[in-house]
Amino acid sequence: SAASSSRLQILPDAALKDMAQCDYLCVVASYDYLKHDTASLRQALRQAARKCRILVGLDSGPWLMASAGLLDGKRATVHWEMLDLFSERFLTTDATRQRVVYDGNRVTCAGAMAAFDLTRQMIQSHLGNAIALDVDAMLMHDEGLGMKDARRPNSGHNPVQRAIAEMHKNIERPLPLSDIAQLAACPLKTLSRRFQASLGTSPGQVYRHIRLTEARQLIESTSLSISEIALRCGYESPTALSRAFRLRFGVAPTALGLHQGAPR
Repeated sequence: SAASSSRLQILPDAALKDMAQCDYLCVVASYDYLKHDTASLRQALRQAARKCRILVGLDSGPWLMASAGLLDGKRATVHWEMLDLFSERFLTTDATRQRVVYDGNRVTCAGAMAAFDLTRQMIQSHLGNAIALDVDAMLMHDEGLGMKDARRPNSGHNPVQRAIAEMHKNIERPLPLSDIAQLAACPLKTLSRRFQASLGTSPGQVYRHIRLTEARQLIESTSLSISEIALRCGYESPTALSRAFRLRFGVAPTALGLHQGAPR
């Protein structure tokens, strides 16, 4: 077993040298990263890197990757507390002060909350925007949900975040997208471009997703009728909700949660 810096015991499935082919190999290190920077580990990392499709370094993990020569000629980041030392030590790596850096099949992350950002980007890349938005809702991810803390200065400067916040506030009586754009203080065409740039989808699709996600939550956690849920989520009839729900989730509302087996 191995112990984390918080003394959490972790039982690995296999030693690094015995690792099979994989899609992602994540190198995670912490305060004692220099203690682990040994010749044997560097050799094991080089061998393991040949078995993985993408090599990821988190926090101080990029230091071990660079020491093994796995970041030569690459752009990379590392925890910012050690970035200056990293750039001085590894002259063949282009160190940059960013949260996440992609360069070919190498991904480096500054750690802490940036690791969540990276994980979300991976989910979005593999599973699409809708699932990524589900993760935002489940984990109360501020930026994805447009729910920045109002106590923070300039927390509402992003029109995409403002628009999504207005969508969440207007589920039962959906507003026209032109009204959403006006509340976000951004022309609709500009807002649409910003949605595509940041989320890869349109404001209308995000609004529909928010309403259907709310419907699914109500279906799975309450005994409300489908008719009432339809009204609460801005659908004119249970039929309209069921049609949209099936298109989004691949099942009828009555197949889920407390409504399983209920008459339609």
